[in-house]
Amino acid sequence: MKAIEMVALSAPEPSALLAQLLEHRAEFLGFLTRRVGDPAAAEDILQAAYTKALEKGGQIQNTESVVAWFYRMLRNALVDHYRRNAARTRAHDQFVAEAPLSYETEDEANLCACVGGVVQTLKPEYRTALERIDLGGESIADFAQAEGTTPNNASVRLHRARRAAAKKLTQVCGACADHKCLDCTCKRQV
Repeated sequence: MKAIEMVALSAPEPSALLAQLLEHRAEFLGFLTRRVGDPAAAEDILQAAYTKALEKGGQIQNTESVVAWFYRMLRNALVDHYRRNAARTRAHDQFVAEAPLSYETEDEANLCACVGGVVQTLKPEYRTALERIDLGGESIADFAQAEGTTPNNASVRLHRARRAAAKKLTQVCGACADHKCLDCTCKRQV
């Protein structure tokens, strides 16, 4: 019986691998764009896959299967992309559901006099969000529609405005702000 010798095929050089993959760039980008729907996102996924291919190129046993191997990488990258987006959407939806629609104090008569001054020092888009939603009682959905933005964007803007106001209020009022400025004896104005 004749012995069969197995010839190990060497992995392609990184430059040869990249050259072979770049020949099919338009096909890869079309594949991703059809599945993602956004050319910019497809381009980002493709660039990340190229980087990963160069890192893992030594795993390829047969240079004839480089394109098939890369398509498998692209499918895995798509799965990861959709998982990240789903997780991001769930986190944002949870934030929106937990965020109060308006800020209500236990006793607005004792609200710190500094709040009005602090709100006036904020960026205009933050000031508008706080004045109309928290102080004016407008809903996030109505505010978003009036501003020509999405409710998600409006809720993020409101969240950032609240953080900026809280930070500024802490600088102005100190310990009073730690207790939400209720029963404030602070007489300082911004």
